[in-house]
Amino acid sequence: MSSIESELVRMEVRGLMLDPSSKTPIVVLHDEDGEIFLPIWIGAFEANAIALRLEGVEPPRPMTHDLLVASLDHLGAKIDRVTISALRENTFFAVTSIVGSGGQLELDSRPSDAIALALRADAPIFVLRSVLESAQAAELTRSASNEEELKKWLEEAELEDFGEYEM
Repeated sequence: MSSIESELVRMEVRGLMLDPSSKTPIVVLHDEDGEIFLPIWIGAFEANAIALRLEGVEPPRPMTHDLLVASLDHLGAKIDRVTISALRENTFFAVTSIVGSGGQLELDSRPSDAIALALRADAPIFVLRSVLESAQAAELTRSASNEEELKKWLEEAELEDFGEYEM
């Protein structure tokens, strides 16, 4: 295992929810043991793309993320994985790794787009351990009480609780 891979934590999408105060969509990632949660505030269009895939809805026409995955497939390439790679000024950054006959390509991505692509390509989602540590230390919500309430809710939430996100 390379040194960078030892710094990666595999995550899965737990679900989508709305921030109770701002009504901004949040995609919630969790590790395989369900012990680490990472909420990422995202845009409405990206939340819709993620929700469609999570709910198994096939749109009548391909969405942008579907088009990109189909294009890569046609070219003999695939999304190998996505990695949430940085947190700067309360903004997450990601890298989408694509593998094809020409080798590996890493593209700077918004986490929401990277996650939407990973879901469509059945590719793993990783977060750098340093990002998880930074996110834990950062004040991503406006007040400590809101942060504590969100954390408590995430820890106690059942899967059906995430179904309340409306497209």
